Amino acid sequence: MNKGPMIYHSLKDHVYNYIASQIQDGTLLPNDKINEASICSQLNVSRTPVREGLIKLASDNLLEYRPRRGFTVKEIDTPKKLEVFEIVGALDGLAASLSIDHLTEDDFTKMDELIKKIDVSIALENYQDYQKYQTYFHRVYLNRCGNVTLKEQLISLQDGFIRQTYFSDDNKELYAILHVMNEHHRHILKLLKQKKKADVQLYLQNVHWKIEYPEMI
Repeated sequence: MNKGPMIYHSLKDHVYNYIASQIQDGTLLPNDKINEASICSQLNVSRTPVREGLIKLASDNLLEYRPRRGFTVKEIDTPKKLEVFEIVGALDGLAASLSIDHLTEDDFTKMDELIKKIDVSIALENYQDYQKYQTYFHRVYLNRCGNVTLKEQLISLQDGFIRQTYFSDDNKELYAILHVMNEHHRHILKLLKQKKKADVQLYLQNVHWKIEYPEMI
């Protein structure tokens, strides 16, 4: 009796994650229209879980519904993004400080490997992989913070507002900025290994998530 609802919810979540990842990596851009029929075909699912997934995406601030046009990717203005970055910095710093006593050597190894993958992604100008791996990096310690509510709130803010951290048509400028961001990751890992709770919290809040180039977000 329970199998139907479980399958239904997993399909809805599948739709949600599929579209959210395309927004996150820049495949779908602000004001792009969501083609429901195409999603049904691509994911081989019926219209109902697709519609439910889209409604949830709208409630989480990734999409908006426009009469006669349907669902489109929501455009968020720069001042709003900067406000959200301030909140994310505070929450992410707290998560890192809470995680320190629970991180393992395997976690540190995983984070180090992700830093190296980010280096490769930047060198190859593969910014979708950059976004993916930097997200994975932060999730390692977030998953160890021990505060479920904090984790849920932070992921919701990141998924809803922070897509590509920086975007520019000038590849040299973008390369330089993302290289600095990955040096931040190295320093964060160093502070985590040294169990410097206050230092890593302040660094994430006041350095890593501080936006130096608001015109590029």
